[in-house]
Amino acid sequence: MQQLDPAVALAVDSFRITCEVLECKPELADTDAFCANYDIPRDHAANAILVASKGEPKQYAVCLVLSTTKLDVNHAVSRLMNIKRLSFASPEETKAVTGQAIGGVTVFGLPDSIPLYVDSRIMALDWVIVGGGNRSTKIKMPPGELRKIPHATVADIAIERGGPT
Repeated sequence: MQQLDPAVALAVDSFRITCEVLECKPELADTDAFCANYDIPRDHAANAILVASKGEPKQYAVCLVLSTTKLDVNHAVSRLMNIKRLSFASPEETKAVTGQAIGGVTVFGLPDSIPLYVDSRIMALDWVIVGGGNRSTKIKMPPGELRKIPHATVADIAIERGGPT
């Protein structure tokens, strides 16, 4: 059985998160591959995405959205952060800021200075899958548990993607 990243495990324990840790082959950690190979509906898989201000001083936020939606970074997130010019952080910047690799980025174990925005659609689900902080684990949990994270805000931050899910 794979273990959560230590910082993620500490956060899960300290916030008293009720969850199940799922094992994942690292080569199947990206959402589409994970859902296809582990029979997980894409509308129950969430992606944690780091966004960054384009100007200095750099400001960051992590946004959690369902894989069937896309992050509205230029409008909704920009308003929430009160920053006009935002971009998606590169994989290298994401690793440097969060300590987590793409395919495993999660809402747990983040620096306290980084706000977390959770798309409101997630809260309507009975369960959701989020990253485990590494490419070999995922976390299955009731979405209401996300409210236990002190710096989390639920907001409308995503828009529906076209096409089948």
